[in-house]
Amino acid sequence: TGVSYGMIAPLACGVTTIVDREELDVERWYTLLEQQSVSVWYTAPTALRMLMKAGFEPVRAHRYAALRFIASVGEPLNPEAVQWGVDAFGLPVHDTWWQTETGAIMISNFNAETVYPGSMGLPFPGVDIQLGVRREDGSVEVVTEPDRTGEILLRPGWPSMFKAYLHNEQRYRESFAGGWYLSGDQARRDANGYFWFIGRSDDIIKSAGHLISPFEVECALNQHAAVMQSAVIGLPDPVWGERVHAVVVPHDGAAADADEIVAWCRDRIAGYKRPKSVSVIGEAEMPRTATGKILHRMLRSRYSEPS
Repeated sequence: TGVSYGMIAPLACGVTTIVDREELDVERWYTLLEQQSVSVWYTAPTALRMLMKAGFEPVRAHRYAALRFIASVGEPLNPEAVQWGVDAFGLPVHDTWWQTETGAIMISNFNAETVYPGSMGLPFPGVDIQLGVRREDGSVEVVTEPDRTGEILLRPGWPSMFKAYLHNEQRYRESFAGGWYLSGDQARRDANGYFWFIGRSDDIIKSAGHLISPFEVECALNQHAAVMQSAVIGLPDPVWGERVHAVVVPHDGAAADADEIVAWCRDRIAGYKRPKSVSVIGEAEMPRTATGKILHRMLRSRYSEPS
């Protein structure tokens, strides 16, 4: 993101870029947006959730006459954040999907198209994207039916495609099969062609024969009044194979009761998707990458250990 959208594109298009190198400060961010007449704001879901946490009073204390487009990158964007953009700025937050390997946005919610909260959007023009299922013989079956889950596949040859994994030629070769690049991300495509993120292939929870999207369960949990953010993982279980476990970070001052959250989910998601257990932790305890993505694998390791 820093090279493609922070350096090359601004220089090529002759635009002024503002980069705030400090930690997120709600008042400073809103002041920058107003005083610097920011027109396109490219941010991340973690930052948006922190701004949402501060409420509407700080955002409505400023005016954003130049702001015309808000986009998000880095991790799946929950539907509530999209709607928050409309309520706070009169603009939806446009989710995008791409990877370091793709070098540029591959799926996006475009300014001229309808934004469906929770959807990654439509394929970028000129990019051949499909969904597929890996077979044991190494082949790939392309999924064409609407609302079927599959791995996001890209036809090699797009302009910003990566050329190698440094010092790891074997991994690079294994990333391609049947004429496709295999992204490792699972999604579904609806009848209108919009893509909806399901999860990383290794994060999908397999419980009692069901495939469960952690992102779908997290979206439900994040609607709870006491929950600021959540992460859902699968833990080994002798009966179900894996059981759904939720790790939640409450809003400041909010009382998040694990049993109450489990009960609250009963009316909102299917029984087999509901968390069987919940851990409530502080924001500093949630393992993240440097860019704020939650590290689900570290949570699995933490909570899979014998107590």
